[in-house]
Amino acid sequence: MRIVAGSNRGRPLQAPEGRDTRPTSDRVRESVFNILEHRGWGSGGASPIIDASVLDAFCGTGALGLEALSRGAAHATFMDNTAAAIGYCRRNVAALGETSRADILQGDCLHPVRPREACGIVFMDPPYGAGLAPAALAALAAAGWIANSALCVVETAAKESLDPPDGFTLLDERKYGAARVHFLQYAA
Repeated sequence: MRIVAGSNRGRPLQAPEGRDTRPTSDRVRESVFNILEHRGWGSGGASPIIDASVLDAFCGTGALGLEALSRGAAHATFMDNTAAAIGYCRRNVAALGETSRADILQGDCLHPVRPREACGIVFMDPPYGAGLAPAALAALAAAGWIANSALCVVETAAKESLDPPDGFTLLDERKYGAARVHFLQYAA
């Protein structure tokens, strides 16, 4: 596993063995970021990633947030409730020299603490098959993590459907092997 593009292109990321933490594959990350950068969802058609404040919810290794930082995001917050995932995320953030642009929180995405600021892009990769995405989106929005007009990228299992909670509109949806990626926009 590696960073696909940007200032940290090609740099490796650590990931645990086994299935407890399932990082988004390089291929899926590349596709997600190509869609974000080229669909014209940013202000004036520019990339919405540049200078964005990003939340990587259910962050695992931190691959999505670190990819965003590599591609020009200003800041990323990484949130996961497991100590093992947070440990890998911390090591990856440090290895890429991104500690000054990152906050790492061990916390529950279903019962989040209040943020310092709302994020313009939210990546969410909850455990497959658990149906956590709608409740987590609603909880993060209610706590103030998701800015008005924010783009939310949610990865689920390919066979999983996503019924977005109130305030979220589905913009696009793509299937990549065992994964389905949903692109949503939030209106407060």
